[in-house]
Amino acid sequence: MQHPLMIALDVDHPEKRKQLLESFGEEPLFLKVGMEMFYREGISALEELKKAGHSIFLDLKLHDIPNTVKRSMKVLATLGIDMVNVHAAGGIKMMKAALEGLEEGTAPGRQRPKLIAVTQLTSTDSSMLENELLITQSMDKVVLHYAKLAQEAGLDGVVCSAKEVPLIHAECGKTFLTVTPGIRQENDAVGDQKRVVTPQMARSLGSDAIVVGRSITASENPLQTYRMMKANWGE
Repeated sequence: MQHPLMIALDVDHPEKRKQLLESFGEEPLFLKVGMEMFYREGISALEELKKAGHSIFLDLKLHDIPNTVKRSMKVLATLGIDMVNVHAAGGIKMMKAALEGLEEGTAPGRQRPKLIAVTQLTSTDSSMLENELLITQSMDKVVLHYAKLAQEAGLDGVVCSAKEVPLIHAECGKTFLTVTPGIRQENDAVGDQKRVVTPQMARSLGSDAIVVGRSITASENPLQTYRMMKANWGE
């Protein structure tokens, strides 16, 4: 994967989404479609985005019993998406089932979507990990453990904070993908994110791809901001 900057389409209305994308002209984008947009607009929106020449990371974070996840992934594999994810907390059996479903659902001659696992959400901090999730290990140890489980299950990589990328690449190798959300410009508000970094920091830490949402989508000039952040990222 060629170090893409993914734009999170976290907008609350189809017209806003269309206006946002129109501001980019003919530029092909790598778009993250999350639960809000997918549940509202469905498969037809994905078809529309693919027809426009965009790549899609379908960010649904599946987490269920292995059979349900397998059957769901078999369906998602038919949608022409480029990447999809699960929660690593579902365990090795579930992650293996997800991969099996993707492989079974991918049409002959087509490349299956990349499959990555969420380690810990970037809205989670150490206090929440210990006091709410009752996990007493450090954030680094938990994220690395989940990454190694994902690799053992045969997945292509993980979603993690850029701050955890060096540890993951050291243990899982440079070819194991690290997709890092929680990316902000230096002066942007962090919102509900906890473990945030700038594009430059993500690149220096070794992230394979970054996901940028509000910094671009809430900008007065999304295209200008996108190009500036892309240049800072070094894509």
